[in-house]
Amino acid sequence: MAKQFRFPDVGEGITEGEIVRWLVKEGDEIKVDQAFAEIETDKAIVEMPSPYAGTVLRLHFNEKDIVKVGQVLITVGEKGEVAAEAPPAGGPTIRAEERPAAAAARTAKAEAGESLATPKVRKLAQEIGVDLKTVQGTGPQGRITEEDVRAAKEKAAQIPAKPAIKVKAKFDFYGSIERLPLRGVRRATAKRMAESASKAAHVTHFDEADATVLAKVRERMKPAAAAQGIKLTYLPFVVKTLIAALKLHPMLNATMDDEEQEILIKKYYNIGIAVDIPEGLIVPVVKAADQKSLLDLAKEIQTLANAARARSLDLADLKGGTFSITNVGMIGGEAATPIINYPEVAILATMKIADRARVENGQVKVKMTLPLCLSFDHRVIDGAEAARFMNDLKKMIEDEASLTAALKAGD
Repeated sequence: MAKQFRFPDVGEGITEGEIVRWLVKEGDEIKVDQAFAEIETDKAIVEMPSPYAGTVLRLHFNEKDIVKVGQVLITVGEKGEVAAEAPPAGGPTIRAEERPAAAAARTAKAEAGESLATPKVRKLAQEIGVDLKTVQGTGPQGRITEEDVRAAKEKAAQIPAKPAIKVKAKFDFYGSIERLPLRGVRRATAKRMAESASKAAHVTHFDEADATVLAKVRERMKPAAAAQGIKLTYLPFVVKTLIAALKLHPMLNATMDDEEQEILIKKYYNIGIAVDIPEGLIVPVVKAADQKSLLDLAKEIQTLANAARARSLDLADLKGGTFSITNVGMIGGEAATPIINYPEVAILATMKIADRARVENGQVKVKMTLPLCLSFDHRVIDGAEAARFMNDLKKMIEDEASLTAALKAGD
């Protein structure tokens, strides 16, 4: 017997996915747990395993189609079986059996070329614009009643009008244009950014840390990291100092539950690292970051970033974050206003570490500095608390004793 497999609810608010590639075709034999499609959902591409064994009777979508949770993806059965049309996501539509008398009456009316209805019913049909020839009567001998006419009118109102043919111009008034469909990672990023901007009360606090000590310590540790095949960037240092500051300011290591109107302060530290890829932005999460050494952090960040660019991350790699970092500095720039990774309540953007002219004791000096930009949800965090957090973060970066203590945590 043919069995239909629907696109399952994988949680985390995911309601749809894009079929990237079918791994089987109609007529192929398939085994239980064999992957039959690659589907992109909320920034990750996952292989969908089949719960059934048999012959692939029908693939219900094309590649690049958007499929909603609950819609039928594939029908599997015995060779030679015919696959039925997929019912809607909510389940099969049950159609009432026609009454024999009504069916016979309808046949008689068709042969006579007229409908059985009283003058009163005909007048009602004319007033509300119902063609009696399209109405099935439920009265005696198939007679059309007032209820039948009103039901036909209501049913007609529920049938959507045929969409007008859309002509998409390849030129506007000024010249040629290119249209790119909003799909995959870009689509997921757009939805999440819009959700965050509409729900969180965004405020950005700008500051700057003296990176002289940080650069010196990094240079000192680079040979040991290189010996283990690890490229030691500034990012794991920032993660270490960030966690030390979050422990002093736990309100920033939280998420907002809008439905329950509760702030969920997290007692663990899962740090999301924004990774720029051609298709958009992906934020894999380093779990239990406070329990890992600097070199372990550097290695894991590097591994996750490579997996993100190769689109081989697991969905679990994208979940559970408590605070996010976006490292804009590797590209350039002096300041930014990052969008919070909702439902988290804060995100830190680190800009380019570079020599800058700064005034110290009335004299202009060249100093190596790190611009820091903290966006926070003002519903949860006050501006004064954000400023105190940034002061402590700067101290962890600028003071060698504080930096050393932060780096040793988790070793």
